[in-house]
Amino acid sequence: MSGLRAIEPLGDSAVLLHFGDRIDATVNAEVHAAARHLAALALPGIIELVPAYASLAVVFDPAQWQADGVTPAQHCVAALTRAFATPSATTAASAVLIEVPVCYGGEHGPDLAAAAQRSGLPVEEFIARHAAVEYRVAMLGFAAGFPYLLGLDARLQQPRRASPRTRVPAGSVAIGGLQTGIYPRALPGGWNLIGRTPLTLFDAHASPPNRLAAGQRVRFRAVTAAEFAALQEAQPSA
Repeated sequence: MSGLRAIEPLGDSAVLLHFGDRIDATVNAEVHAAARHLAALALPGIIELVPAYASLAVVFDPAQWQADGVTPAQHCVAALTRAFATPSATTAASAVLIEVPVCYGGEHGPDLAAAAQRSGLPVEEFIARHAAVEYRVAMLGFAAGFPYLLGLDARLQQPRRASPRTRVPAGSVAIGGLQTGIYPRALPGGWNLIGRTPLTLFDAHASPPNRLAAGQRVRFRAVTAAEFAALQEAQPSA
């Protein structure tokens, strides 16, 4: 794997693969390619693969990585080093594109007008730019099911709020810096709220519980308040 820089133990039941030290679409693509490569290898005792912006955590069962003279983590590091010694033929990204309906502005996006003003854009153009591009789920984090999305138009970047909200409604679509994301449930947060989706992003009783997965492609679609209400009514109860 050309972008792999280092592999190191992360506690006694995980190792961490480093691909860079910044938020970058190319680096993140390497992370997801590595995750697909390891998933295809199906190494014994691997419990979970956790992609981040520039790293990949590999969680394993120490009982299945016993070896004389080394710890299970050291044994796993050696095995992963060998696994990435040759190019992978299993790095094709998923073609699945997930459409996320969003009602922009108004009560669903109370920060939209101010965000558009800071960007020097009419509100309509701000919305059009946000919905015009294809995003990639770089990682899930902060809270279960929260997708950090790469691909935001640089003109739309926003500073985080000086005073975070104590409660952001579930489904809120927000911008913080050069990132856009979706709050999967009611949470505190300091990003700028520009809209809201009626989709349920996280359901602990569903399989899988997350509607969006790391590495997936996402596109937003603007909907009216009436469409939002109808779609929300059609959502299954969590």
